[in-house]
Amino acid sequence: MATATRTRGYLEGMDAETFDLTTYLAQFDSVLLTHEDDEVRAEARRTYSRLDPVFFAATYLRHHLRDSEGQITFGDAHLDWCRAARAWIRPVTAPAQQRDAYIAPRSMGKSTWWFMILPLWAAAHGHVKFAAAFASSASQAETHLASFKAEIDRNRLLRRDFPSLCTPAKRPSGANVADTQAMYIAESGFAFAARGVDSSNLGMKIGERRPDLLLADDVEPDESSYSADLARKRLTTLLDAILPLNIYARVVISGTVTMTGSVIHQLVKHARGVETADWIRDEGIRAHYTPPIVKRADGTERSVWPAKWPIEYLRSIEGTRSYAKNMANDPLGADGDLWTPDDFRYPGDEGVDPVTHMMLSIDPAVTAKRSSDFTGLGVVSWSARHQRCTVHVATAVKVQPGPLLRDKVLALLDEFPQIGLILVEVNQGQDTWQAIFHGMPVKVKTVSQTEPKFTRAEGVLNHYQRGRVIHARRLRELEEQMCAFPKAPHDDLVDCVGSAIRRFIPNKPRKVTQASAGSYL
Repeated sequence: MATATRTRGYLEGMDAETFDLTTYLAQFDSVLLTHEDDEVRAEARRTYSRLDPVFFAATYLRHHLRDSEGQITFGDAHLDWCRAARAWIRPVTAPAQQRDAYIAPRSMGKSTWWFMILPLWAAAHGHVKFAAAFASSASQAETHLASFKAEIDRNRLLRRDFPSLCTPAKRPSGANVADTQAMYIAESGFAFAARGVDSSNLGMKIGERRPDLLLADDVEPDESSYSADLARKRLTTLLDAILPLNIYARVVISGTVTMTGSVIHQLVKHARGVETADWIRDEGIRAHYTPPIVKRADGTERSVWPAKWPIEYLRSIEGTRSYAKNMANDPLGADGDLWTPDDFRYPGDEGVDPVTHMMLSIDPAVTAKRSSDFTGLGVVSWSARHQRCTVHVATAVKVQPGPLLRDKVLALLDEFPQIGLILVEVNQGQDTWQAIFHGMPVKVKTVSQTEPKFTRAEGVLNHYQRGRVIHARRLRELEEQMCAFPKAPHDDLVDCVGSAIRRFIPNKPRKVTQASAGSYL
């Protein structure tokens, strides 16, 4: 049997702009695919699809690829996912070797591809023997399995070419071994189990077989039903109950961010190089992020899926919270009690306010242990001319209290030579911070907070809403924490920036002049 001509890597150089399905399929031998002998045609389909998920999808599952007008188009993510799934052809030879997370815009077809098309391709050709799929709820997971089973029950071409996959395994009595809402075992030996993420999963196996493909799709509920505490529990379930099912299994985590600080949001930050949570590094998970708007090499922009979302449409909604959360996977928490995205203002055409005085505010963590908070660093200035604060920097670091933190502070002093004060909150470890920050080139003051944290935050919000605070640019981490406060996993940036603002603008603000600015320092 002839195979398709390949002179380069699989789908090399192809994206949503350059890929055309008709052109792609033309590389396969049409003589064999249209042969008068049914078995020759079937063998050609099996041969060509064995190493090619795109060919498999276009041949057996074309109805799932068509849009409402009957057109078949691909986005960047679909081609990326097909390239990635081909790694399943090769056996896993080391623990945690194939663990990946894929985050893409909502309605990109993640569930269709990861819960049906790609597992069906892998099962048909024996690349995967036992798939275990998890979703936020058992009913959601079972719905995915029902879609999978609908294909093997009703898809005539699939049943013609892969009869042992499409026939349930039988007991000697003639009854099915497993053909239920939660489990399917085929005559070929392939098994597919569907569970809610919080189901009892430890020890899942069939005989001596454990799952060799673990799929976790949209394992987090929507924001209205979620919280930071539930996110921590969901992560614990993933790490302690699902991944240990088989350390040699291929793992795919797919989803869209539902809440700031959520499991998927942490994976987005890792994929974008913003921040890597310890658990992602420890578990060897590679995160892949698909933005809705892609920048070409020449600096121009295009849509990640032009046929579905024209670039003009994406640009028209780019400034909305829905776009940020559901398309860009860059949420500002909606479940917080104080800030909303509308509370943030940025410099106008005249640029950043002239600086009367500037300070570096630090909300330190006593240790750098995994269970501890981050150390928040905020650079805030006051403009006597405009009578308002500007937040220039808000960054969180997890380092041991010592030389590394001192070096970070000195680097910020070099970057912002106008800083004249370092303000350190010392509710804990006062002696530690005095030792770390001795001999600084600027004045160091400590502050002990006595007001409740929520009360302090309410006062800072009041300044934001009255136009007394602007951000020099989009400060993603700070704005995420503020919009989710007090329900975000961390609030160190809210604290450090709030301390500086409260020092510049007392509870009963008075006009601050160039001459009087020093009294705040």
